[in-house]
Amino acid sequence: MNNILIVVDMQNDFIDGSLGTKEAKAIVPKVIEKIKDFQGRVFFTRDTHNEDYLNTLEGKNLPIEHCIKGTFGWEIQEDINKLRKTTPIDKETFGSKDLALLLYEENKKEKIDSITIIGLCTDICVISNALTIKAFLPETNILVDSSCCAGVTVESHKNALEALKPCQIEVL
Repeated sequence: MNNILIVVDMQNDFIDGSLGTKEAKAIVPKVIEKIKDFQGRVFFTRDTHNEDYLNTLEGKNLPIEHCIKGTFGWEIQEDINKLRKTTPIDKETFGSKDLALLLYEENKKEKIDSITIIGLCTDICVISNALTIKAFLPETNILVDSSCCAGVTVESHKNALEALKPCQIEVL
């Protein structure tokens, strides 16, 4: 079986930093357990912005500096980072084109049986990456483990999970 786990943006700023939530803090132990127990390869994404973030379209719509490259908030949470065996995929957008292309190429070498996605935030980067990957790999089973995800709000987390289902992404 060729199974892949994608750990989306488990960074300090999203957990207990400028955009942190109690729900994000609460999933950290579950994410650690999921990574440790996962049978397959694990890839990580890292939300990455530059110091001019507030001048970008995203920065104008979400005027809270976060995940500025090289800062503590940009780093993957320490206990999760210790489990990392691959270089994180830095992404400047909600959904990572580089991640989708990497998985597309990996699938050409050996068919991927399933891709499980966990992390932050369910309603922004998790849903965006799930849908981007689905566009590149429409015949691959894509799952989102809701117990290892948190959204900007509890309501937006639930809404994102519901939106994934008709797009043929299984929600655990």
